[in-house]
Amino acid sequence: MFNISVSDIDETELPGEVPGDYVLRLAKEKALAAAQTAHLENIIIGADTTVVDQGMIFGKPGGMADAERMLKQLRGHTHQVYTGLAIYRLQDERLLTELCVTDVPMRPYSDEEITAYVSSGDPLDKAGAYAIQHPGFQPVESMHGCFASVMGLPMCHVVRALRKFDIHPRGDVPTSCQTFLQYQCPVSHAILRGEAVG
Repeated sequence: MFNISVSDIDETELPGEVPGDYVLRLAKEKALAAAQTAHLENIIIGADTTVVDQGMIFGKPGGMADAERMLKQLRGHTHQVYTGLAIYRLQDERLLTELCVTDVPMRPYSDEEITAYVSSGDPLDKAGAYAIQHPGFQPVESMHGCFASVMGLPMCHVVRALRKFDIHPRGDVPTSCQTFLQYQCPVSHAILRGEAVG
């Protein structure tokens, strides 16, 4: 059984902070904030995702014009999505982190498609102003990495971290994830073996 807790933290970048450090810091802050109201037997999973293009961190857009700007900058080339995980066990205050970086090749969608998508309101609460799984916009050309990470929770990384706590999910997480997302993941086995996957 699990509960979802929304942590209200300041997501402002620190001066000179690189993307990996940024998402890991926010994931840790979210996990520790959730711990304030959790039970001692709980394991907390904090996560944060951001879009990075040419070294620039794209958080959630500040409005419709900002969303349009981001989508225009991202179209037609590959950017990266960084997802940081922080797994925190209250009983002994042990905290482990995982970082997943995924290349995301965007298709050359049109200005008209951008306008229609931004008008829907969907991109306004998304890092980088898009949802990879959006059925109407479908911004991504093809994927060769962790699709779940781009959505915000790389499940194989979660499993890999939980194993370090000697927690082993009863189900087949990679198969369930791929079935749910309707995506044949080429990196799940490598991630579970502990390999660094880009």
